[in-house]
Amino acid sequence: MKYSLIIPVYNRPDEVDELLQSLSMQTRRDFEVVVVEDGSSVPCEDVVRRYEKHVNVRYFSKENEGPGQTRNYGAAHARGEYLIVLDSDCVLPPGYLQAVDDELRREPADAFGGPDRAHESFTPVQKAISYSMTSFFTTGGIRGGKKQMDKKFYPRSFNMGIRRSLYEELGGFSRMRFGEDIDFSIRIYKSGARCRLFPEAWVWHKRRTDMRKFFKQVHNSGIARINLYKRHPESLKLVHLLPMVFTLGVASMLLLALLTLIFCHWQYALVPLIPFALYGLLVCVDSALQYKSLWIGLLSIRASYTQLIGYGTGFIRAWWLRCVCGRNEELQAFKDNFYE
Repeated sequence: MKYSLIIPVYNRPDEVDELLQSLSMQTRRDFEVVVVEDGSSVPCEDVVRRYEKHVNVRYFSKENEGPGQTRNYGAAHARGEYLIVLDSDCVLPPGYLQAVDDELRREPADAFGGPDRAHESFTPVQKAISYSMTSFFTTGGIRGGKKQMDKKFYPRSFNMGIRRSLYEELGGFSRMRFGEDIDFSIRIYKSGARCRLFPEAWVWHKRRTDMRKFFKQVHNSGIARINLYKRHPESLKLVHLLPMVFTLGVASMLLLALLTLIFCHWQYALVPLIPFALYGLLVCVDSALQYKSLWIGLLSIRASYTQLIGYGTGFIRAWWLRCVCGRNEELQAFKDNFYE
């Protein structure tokens, strides 16, 4: 067995159904699927059983611990030479595994990952959120795009592969509740292993279904970046500071606009907002051209501001508590948000 696909699940039977359907259509067949239910109140066992004749799939259930430890549980029961961890809200194109195998044959790698895309069936909000998480104008392309502000590629757990022997050597995912996949990627690099981006091994990733859940996710990500900095000081890069700078810039310009409105003529109050209006226009045009939809372009403005300010406020909050106030324990904001 060459590949084991590990899928942690929490109350997502419908998503598992879509993912297993896509796996049943893979052009390459030398793989198994390990589905691990992480203490769900709405289990997906019946869904998994329906696919046993079409996919080499095994189902396990355990107490809730979060996705990192659930992946470790799945890895302990996997049989493949390579372990590929996926989020349950992903759908794979038929040639996904073939693309992985082609890349490994072309140039060996100890660990790897691929980018994500928005499927044409996704809602406009899902497409806008996908844009905000993958665009060069929002995240700098660090989540798997071809243009990256960070020279190293850090696989994320929605689409991450690793040689089984290396996984065991590193002890798998840590007990961090957020940012555990980046922590794992950092430890992969520190071990001296070869880690690569596989551009053609992409997945359709649904991500969050509304802006409220999306804000919680990115806020937690901002907090996780400071937690990671405390574990791996060298991991903090300039690109990680940009959402904080953006957030402070928005707050400062809004305050300046308010003061101008109070003490000067109202027309001058609009001047401080011009840079952020131009940024919104840039995002709107780029997204609208990408998805061929002005509506998605407009939604992408909101999603991009949510992504940057959510991450920025989480970053500032954690920096203040951990770096200024000296709290030692790792911070969490939305504790019940591991899979949302």
